Amino acid sequence: MSLSPPDIAETADPGPVVFDAELRPHRSLSMRGFRLLMGAVIAVSAIAGGAVYVAGAWPVIGFMGADILLIYWAFRASYRAAKRCERLRLTPAWLTIQRIDPRGRGRTEALRPQWLRVELDDPAGPSSPLLLWSHGRATPVGSFLPPTERERLAASLRAALGRLRFEPIR
Repeated sequence: MSLSPPDIAETADPGPVVFDAELRPHRSLSMRGFRLLMGAVIAVSAIAGGAVYVAGAWPVIGFMGADILLIYWAFRASYRAAKRCERLRLTPAWLTIQRIDPRGRGRTEALRPQWLRVELDDPAGPSSPLLLWSHGRATPVGSFLPPTERERLAASLRAALGRLRFEPIR
């Protein structure tokens, strides 16, 4: 059963946090690396553009400038998408899933852990979703994670749910 955020706020004390994970997309190129890469692209384009200009094919320079802008735009879009975040927090009463999109807008879902089932293909492939099933409805989480990270998250969440179901929480 999924509840809206006001319903979550109205519930009694959810109890201690059993599992807490913040998921973020991985970006292997740092901002410093991005600046160095863009500097190298600009330098190579400037040298090649100078050679093309001297050869008399000056209109090509405009296309080289467009290439630089497209590369810059693609990397900026990738970094903007990396601001996306999902936070999973499991307590004896709720599993809350807080999603924050690249623009900073948030959305929260809550599922009862007693009815929760974690499902992931074995072995997980690049397009294998990590699904949290509750009351016949699937909620995907961590879609931006690589398969090995999704497998680790699924195993950790299953273990936390197992502890919650079979051990008294104090």
